[in-house]
Amino acid sequence: MQRVWVILGFLCAVGLLSAGVWSYGYRQALSQLGEKAEADLELAADRLSTQMQVYQELAVLMANHPTLQELETPVQKQTARAILLDVADKTAAVNMMYLDQNGQVLVSAQPVEQDNMAEHLAFQRALQGALGSAHGVLPISGDRIYSYAAPAFDASGQVEGALMVIADVQDVEQTWRGSTEAVFFIDGDGVVFISNRSDLLFWRRAEGQQGLTPPEGGEVDFAATRVGPHELWSLNWGRYLPSRALHLMLELPVIDMTAEVLVDVAPARRLAGLQAATVAAICLAFGALLFLATERRRTLAEANAVLESRVAQRTRALTAANTALRREVHERQEAETALKHAQEELIQAGKLSALGQMSAGISHELNQPLMAIRQFADNGAAFLSRGREEKASENLTRISDMAARMARIIKNLRAFARNENEPMGKVDLVQVIDTAVELTEARLRAEGVTMDWQPPDGPVYAWGGEVRLVQVFVNLINNAADAMSQQDERLIRIAIEAADRLTVTVRDIGPGIENTEKLFEPFYSTKAVGSSEGMGLGLSISYGLVQSFGGNIRGTNAQTGAMFTVELEYYREDEVA
Repeated sequence: MQRVWVILGFLCAVGLLSAGVWSYGYRQALSQLGEKAEADLELAADRLSTQMQVYQELAVLMANHPTLQELETPVQKQTARAILLDVADKTAAVNMMYLDQNGQVLVSAQPVEQDNMAEHLAFQRALQGALGSAHGVLPISGDRIYSYAAPAFDASGQVEGALMVIADVQDVEQTWRGSTEAVFFIDGDGVVFISNRSDLLFWRRAEGQQGLTPPEGGEVDFAATRVGPHELWSLNWGRYLPSRALHLMLELPVIDMTAEVLVDVAPARRLAGLQAATVAAICLAFGALLFLATERRRTLAEANAVLESRVAQRTRALTAANTALRREVHERQEAETALKHAQEELIQAGKLSALGQMSAGISHELNQPLMAIRQFADNGAAFLSRGREEKASENLTRISDMAARMARIIKNLRAFARNENEPMGKVDLVQVIDTAVELTEARLRAEGVTMDWQPPDGPVYAWGGEVRLVQVFVNLINNAADAMSQQDERLIRIAIEAADRLTVTVRDIGPGIENTEKLFEPFYSTKAVGSSEGMGLGLSISYGLVQSFGGNIRGTNAQTGAMFTVELEYYREDEVA
């Protein structure tokens, strides 16, 4: 009986845990769904506002057209009508008409149902010298329209008439009618005037009401609840609308409407259910294993009790069991010894892996100075063959400097291997970048890469190590050149910004960064496997070096190409003292 209560208690605990996981997962999924729905709603609103703005600007541009200033003769009216008809056909406007001060239609692109628009809200606004707008339904055809009226001014600046453009809302809807989510726009009277679900057109919302009411009235299934910050609607308004939906609203004062969206929450419920089911399955599996282990232990305990009750009669059997137990202990000791040996081998393998990574880093660190020495040696030999000893001596001096720099690099790497740090202090950042540009100048010239580097007039002092900072910028310049290797135009820009924090930016015009999250991970590279161009350690090493100076480095995508930003600390005399 006790086991039954334990099982029931365990099942209740699993149920409560699954319910908690479902609730948490559902809220998380609703948050993600809400972000997507908000973006979809803003996109639909922007589309509608942009398309309606076309007709608004059309009314303003055509209001003072020269052909509309003289409408006294039939020929002038016919010419004006032809122009309005041509513009209306090209812009898909339903109609365009020119009205006098009394609202009388002087000329129109299409025949009108009424000759006087004096009571039209858009026209009344235009008479006040401002752009007017209104929406409504045509009485005969039943088409939904949106009207804009722009005032026309005479030479004295007085309103002498207005140009009205009428747009068909249904044509505007065609551009986003295929949207997955149900989007609708409610006007100031609480009527659904535009929607990508025709079932919702002309539904109404009374003041203070949450849901909607059909045009013919009557009750419909509707309930509103809140899950955290999210508003959920439960409804049964047709097969093209979700039964449970996330509801979002967006005010659009420019067109005097409110945009709303209904997003089906069924995917969020399914995801939360899957998470809860997974947790429940894991807990039940663990519980089953625990139950089997407990049952086995209980069975062994009962058998041991029976064995102890018969110890007197089965002395020989007990001796044999003790012998078998000793043999099992010996086997377990041997297994423990083998396990320790395997652990030692695993530790040694880890050491070898770390050594291999350090060897790759040393190769990467020494590659650039070696290439520079080779270039200077070739140049020196060429100058000697031409009898230009001064230039040859200059190249030999540079080779000596590069050798000294390699010694400093090896010293720094040795110090790094011993958990030592290169002494940091006052570093001229302008000189550091000049050196990096000089080291990469030969390669950039050979590959046709243009370097845009305008150093400041004076030095800029940063806190760091000179050799390691040069290596950082050499890596960034080489990576930029590699990124542009497959294109004709190649340009690298380097700039220093001395603001609250010292910042250096290195930009290129290449294809950009494919994955910014893995950018500074060791051995991550977009180059082909086995390529001689690099092993994916440059940015990782640069990241560690900048971090050791108390700075930061990050890579982002600019409008064209990639941009790496290196942030460093200023050198301050008072801090050193």
